[in-house]
Amino acid sequence: MEWLDQIEFWYWLVAAVVMIILEMVLPMAYFLWMGVSAFVVGLLLFAVPNMPLLIQVVIFGVLSVVTLILYKRHQKENPVVNDEPNLNRRGEQYVGRLFTLEEAIINGVGKVKVDDSFWKVRGSDMPVGMKVRVLSVDGTVFNVETETMFSGEQ
Repeated sequence: MEWLDQIEFWYWLVAAVVMIILEMVLPMAYFLWMGVSAFVVGLLLFAVPNMPLLIQVVIFGVLSVVTLILYKRHQKENPVVNDEPNLNRRGEQYVGRLFTLEEAIINGVGKVKVDDSFWKVRGSDMPVGMKVRVLSVDGTVFNVETETMFSGEQ
């Protein structure tokens, strides 16, 4: 393995590019920081061409771990705020809204029509045409109560 004794700075730069491409294909935020670390080691090797391989690998490993820890800490302290938190959770968009029962709730189960689809509802028994408010969503089933229980609201 003589080639290990002759590692040049551009090997690390190529490794950095490969890791950043991997990050684009497999977005996990791990390869990005390893790529940045490889880039830094490549620059250091360019500045100090006689740096031993062991030192290069240690710098790469330490930088990778440190940058990843700093990134995770930053993510924890500054979570991503979304202006539409229920975008891919359609049922949760309906919590708090009123709907009319299309199918009576019998033995705790009935149906409401929401836009162009029907949703199962769970609640106390009620006749067709009763107004119900969605309290929560359990999978694809709305948990509802009668609108009269909330007459003081809205």
